[in-house]
Amino acid sequence: MQDPLYIGFDLSTQQLKGLVVNSELKVVYLSKFDFDADSTGFPIKKGVITNEAEHEVYAPVALWLQALDSVLDDLKNQGLDFARVKGISGAGQQHGSVYWGQDAEQLLQDLDPRKTLESQLSGAFSHPYSPNWQDSSTQKECDEFDAFLGSADHLAQATGSKAHHRFTGPQILRFHRKHPEVYNRTSRISLVSSFLASLFLGRIAPLDISDVCGMNLWNIQQGTYDETLLSLCAGPSNTNDLKRKLGAVPSDGGINLGPITPYYTNRYGFSPNCAIIPATGDNPATILALPLRASDAMVSLGTSTTFLMSTPSYKPTPATHFFNHPTTPGLYMFMLCYKNGGLAREHIRDAINTSLTTTDKSTWTAFDTATLQTPPLNQPTDSDPMKLGLFFPRPEIVPNLRAGQWRFDYHAAEGRLQETDAAANPTDEARAIVESQLLSLRLRSRGLTTSPGPGIPAQPRRVYLVGGGSKNKAIAKVAGEILGGSDGVYKLEIGDNACALGAAYKAVWALERKEGQTFEDLIGQRWREEDFVEKIADGYQKGVFERYGVAVEGFEKMELQVLEQEGAR
Repeated sequence: MQDPLYIGFDLSTQQLKGLVVNSELKVVYLSKFDFDADSTGFPIKKGVITNEAEHEVYAPVALWLQALDSVLDDLKNQGLDFARVKGISGAGQQHGSVYWGQDAEQLLQDLDPRKTLESQLSGAFSHPYSPNWQDSSTQKECDEFDAFLGSADHLAQATGSKAHHRFTGPQILRFHRKHPEVYNRTSRISLVSSFLASLFLGRIAPLDISDVCGMNLWNIQQGTYDETLLSLCAGPSNTNDLKRKLGAVPSDGGINLGPITPYYTNRYGFSPNCAIIPATGDNPATILALPLRASDAMVSLGTSTTFLMSTPSYKPTPATHFFNHPTTPGLYMFMLCYKNGGLAREHIRDAINTSLTTTDKSTWTAFDTATLQTPPLNQPTDSDPMKLGLFFPRPEIVPNLRAGQWRFDYHAAEGRLQETDAAANPTDEARAIVESQLLSLRLRSRGLTTSPGPGIPAQPRRVYLVGGGSKNKAIAKVAGEILGGSDGVYKLEIGDNACALGAAYKAVWALERKEGQTFEDLIGQRWREEDFVEKIADGYQKGVFERYGVAVEGFEKMELQVLEQEGAR
């Protein structure tokens, strides 16, 4: 018997990937299906259909069936011996929902191996479309969710997040109101992740313990659906009916849901013992690709900024997201999402290059030099004020502010803020924009870490940088000064396959773990750090870290003052 293989699928907005690893986590096969380039028969753009009149963004579910047919056929053509595949898991774009018809489970069980999934299951859905995470049609429903438990704070405390347009609870409520007859004909409601697992299981798979937290319906601390919120979401229908549509949620993220349905054994040669493991959301899958240990932080420095942390602390606010950890009870996934990231930094980079009449406007050389030559907080001496600012070329959600720039002097000894009108020299803004973004991360993640040793302040164990900005050594240096990182700051290179990798690793852990063995222990022992990770900066630096701790207090005051000035509080 050859060594077992495991498949992780990643059903994202624009493509489906199937990635195969062995027990040592080495990638041995990879196939992908690009929805725009490779599909036929769907009027999509970037994987979705947009109804601008109602702010709706959605995807045809049959498109995903066509994609899975294609990926499996391609893996077969590449020579994959499906009989060696011991387990399958997946990652799905978070918050999307799939509405199954009354005959769905019968159709899933009666699949003919001579025919494609698309030809047999396109009629399995009461509604042919899945709302996408970019959908913003649910403002009315979000307002109701935020108010239903008393406030957005109370909703976040219960479900890990305030209400958001993309979250599945508000989406279901709007769907129920807009399509009441279709809702009544719906037998089950899946998330994209559990939809993917259902295709392999031959029956409707349960929701994943982490992905269920992206609905505003799951009470994280109680470990069950919130009955009060279900009553809101169910509307005039029976609450128990909605609970039945959603189904039970296993607490074990690595549970064996059952063997693969015979369709795949007959069509592709899968072993009848191939196990189906719950698929999770794309963000939870990302933290499994590392794998993050408690108090490790991952900062994605792309066009937007995303901050992920694995933490034992549950301290939600309306500005943050908390999810159950996808594999490890007692841990939570903490997430921050910002609209402004690389674009804001590029605006200042371009201004610096213009002021210096640099020929290549896209070079970061002058920006990096200015960042490193400017003292922390542009404070030449301790008696000088700290320079703070907010830089939002596009409207921001953390905090909820219009596009704009605001600059302040913070006199720390007096706890006094003073707004400054004049725009600073562009070279002074280089360090300021990096500091602004990282101080916001530190402000919102403080209290989620522990001290790594006597006399050392609480901070992340490691800070991992991913995305385009991770290549910038100047940004990495400032990240270590502000966020700390007792073990340092690292660049993480897992390409664009993180979600599929995390899903495949989840399957390996689920089926090869010893009793009580955590995901972090099993995968951590096998994961070849040297293949993916490079230390690029020091982390905690005594004195500098503490100075930025003082600046965080001023930064919080600045945000509150700007929110009050803008009438956004």
